Parts: sequence; structure tokens; C-alpha cells
Amino acid sequence: MFTLENVFAGYGGTVILRDVSLALPSGSVAALLGPNGAGKTTLLRVASGLLRPTSGTMTFDGVDVTGARPHQLAARGVCHVPEGRAVFPSLTVRENLALSGRRGTEALEKAVGAFPRLGERLTQLAGTMSGGEQQMLALARAYVSNPDVMLLDEVSMGLAPKIVDEIFEFLGRVAREGASLLLVEQYVSRALALADFVYLLDRGQIVFRGEPSELDGDDVFAHYLGSEVGHTH
Repeated sequence: MFTLENVFAGYGGTVILRDVSLALPSGSVAALLGPNGAGKTTLLRVASGLLRPTSGTMTFDGVDVTGARPHQLAARGVCHVPEGRAVFPSLTVRENLALSGRRGTEALEKAVGAFPRLGERLTQLAGTMSGGEQQMLALARAYVSNPDVMLLDEVSMGLAPKIVDEIFEFLGRVAREGASLLLVEQYVSRALALADFVYLLDRGQIVFRGEPSELDGDDVFAHYLGSEVGHTH
């Protein structure tokens, strides 16, 4: 179980998250949805240790990890895939995968099993690949580290529909293998199809928590996600 309890956080004197509590049970998928500027990325930064909360607590498997550094959380199995192409562009695909901490043929086989296209690009510099291939590499690098918790920030943003399909197929695979996913995603319907739980964040506060089925036909969905996001398929 990964939890945030009564968390406040922000930048400088600006408070972004206000009294946020969130629970991610082991082996579950939670969609974190909300309008632009709601604080979703800030919440993931707190969860991965990139931003220390000003108050509140964070626990992982019953251990208080509030204020833990990113490398400490990573050692416990928490992996953050931030928005954008999180790869080292001047390194090859093989070298990027080696930086996951899992070297050798097993890691390569696992990465290529998830995204066969990477097997054709092992000696290619990551920065010369397409945006979709770079995102596959970022996800594969996280995957081969065998995470218990994956924090995923808009991993489908700006990608072609076919690539989005491959990425969601991959996320379903990771979930079936037992990792917990906290998913910030613009494709709301796709996120809801994958999720066991949903949290709606608005102006830094959780305004809804429940199961995806509870949102069907509910005004809270359209009200807090807005028409633009709510109609994204």
C-alpha cells in the first residue's frame, strides 16, 4: 500500500496541494484526473520524492517515507516516469536500459518483450528516435527495474493513436504482473478502462474518490474535468 495522508505541498510561498489523501493498494491501478493546473504533476513529484511536502505523511508498505529522497524511494521500488521523453538522448537504447540498474540479457529481453521495436534500435542514439519510440524506451527502462509502484505522468501525450494503443497495452501488462500504477492521463476513457480507482483533483484538492463505474453519468465528471478533457477518447 502506498499512501499520501493530509499532504500540503507547493513551490516557494505558493500552496499547490491542500490536504490531499490518496491510497494506492498493492497491485492496483488508480487514475488521477483533473483539469490543467489542478496539481496532478505536483502530486506525482511529491510521491516520487522530487518535492518534499510542507506537511502530511507518505507511507509505503506501512513505513513512513515522508521526505525520502528520490533514490531512496526508487530503491524501495517506486518509479516515476515524468511528462516528456525521459531518456538520455546522447546514449544508445542499450545504454539507456543499462542505466535502469538491471544489466545483461535478462533486462534487454524484458524490454524487447514489452516493446519489440526497441530490439531493432539497441545501438541507435535515443535522441534520434521518434517521440513514440523514446516514450517506449522511457517506459521500458522503468519496467526492467521491476518497480512495485509506477507513477506515470501523461505518458501518451503527443503520440500517434497506434503508439497510444501500444502503450496502454503495455500498462495493462504491467498491472497484470502485479505492479501498482498511479496514472495521470489525458485520455480519460482509456485511463478509466484500466483503473480500479479514480481520484479527481481540482485546485489542489481531492474532490472525488471512488471506482470508475461511479462516474458514469455523474455531473462531477464533466464539472471537474471540463468539456475538453472529458470528451477526449
